[in-house]
Amino acid sequence: MQIEETKLPGVLILTPRRFTDARGFFCESWSRARMAEAGLDYDFVQDNHSLSTAAGTLRGLHHQAPPQAQAKLVRCGRGRLYDVAVDIRTGSPTYGHWVGVELSFDNGRQLLIPPGFLHGFVTRAPMTEIVYKCSAAYAPQTEGAVRWNDPAIGIDWGLDGDPVLSDKDAAAPLLAEIGPVFAYEGA
Repeated sequence: MQIEETKLPGVLILTPRRFTDARGFFCESWSRARMAEAGLDYDFVQDNHSLSTAAGTLRGLHHQAPPQAQAKLVRCGRGRLYDVAVDIRTGSPTYGHWVGVELSFDNGRQLLIPPGFLHGFVTRAPMTEIVYKCSAAYAPQTEGAVRWNDPAIGIDWGLDGDPVLSDKDAAAPLLAEIGPVFAYEGA
């Protein structure tokens, strides 16, 4: 597995090796042993699968607060999407900074997002599927969101028009309005 660092410490791009032949390919998208060898110790307890029918569907920016904070390992099962992580750990030198990575069925890349970060994505193709593992179960009482187009964050989603949004995501507060959720604990 190839592991690439991003400009946000702890947010990593993981690209599993694909074994291809005339039938297609096989890859090991997650292995606790391989991750432990790389110094990554996550215990994923839930696997989510989402389908967005239209290109330009934007979901996020979401987080789940402690004690149910989640790490996520995100991949694209079909289609193409732009996946984003935003640091919201109070006191972090990269607080409010974001990183975006194109994930597609073709490139096989995955984004590992530790607790303390917002997560969101926009689809680049119709009928795009996103599959992601979470280190904590969904807990609606701890979920939170930040508006996708918060000017203080300034994410370039690469949109040609207005995104397809849920009412909840369209009404999400700005980062400055949510107050501290996660504390930065050093490098």
